[in-house]
Amino acid sequence: MREIVLDTETTGFDPESGDRIVEIGAVELMGHVATGKTYHQYINPERMMPDEAFQVHGLGDEFLRDKPKFVEVGQAFLDFIGDAKLVIHNAAFDIKFLNAELKWMNLPQIPWEQAIDTLAIARKRFPGSPASLDALCRRFGIDNASRTLHGALLDSEILAEVYLELIGGRQPDFGLSNIPQKSAGDTSVDWTPRQRPTPLPSRMTEEEAAAHAEFVAKLGDDAVWLKA
Repeated sequence: MREIVLDTETTGFDPESGDRIVEIGAVELMGHVATGKTYHQYINPERMMPDEAFQVHGLGDEFLRDKPKFVEVGQAFLDFIGDAKLVIHNAAFDIKFLNAELKWMNLPQIPWEQAIDTLAIARKRFPGSPASLDALCRRFGIDNASRTLHGALLDSEILAEVYLELIGGRQPDFGLSNIPQKSAGDTSVDWTPRQRPTPLPSRMTEEEAAAHAEFVAKLGDDAVWLKA
């Protein structure tokens, strides 16, 4: 099952009032395990950055000036997500902005049912408790020390770990290949189990063996022990 953990940064709260997306970050999961494939794009919002938004993500006018506009990257973004489920914290916010940008390009909208809202999952699992991304990191012991400002790709990577905890526990090999990799200079030999040359002696007593034989005899010829 392919899933995309997604986050956006914007100039504000309402696309209908002129706010725009300035960053998209996404992490691909396959069977709840990160594949290493990501999508990351800074976007020129074609407007000035409000100071309130700059204080959140630190993306200013000078930095974004030479970045592509959404119209230049919208199709590539849709190609990346495909029909995968989109794992988003407070999905209504991000889907609202993405669909506004896609609508202005006359591109297909993202169906609401394609999104998995981790905020809703967290509120259902822990009613009355803080459900922000930082709060969930503290709850699950996930290191988010590098999150001094909001960043779409970093937040997606952190959210991927939070999501796995919310649905039942972090995978031990999260973010790693299923094939173990040896480091340079590692001369260890791969271990595989082999049959013992001499079977271990039975720890069943004679009395226990006799009682078991008597029990099996009462079951008739169809007893599973007689077919072994």
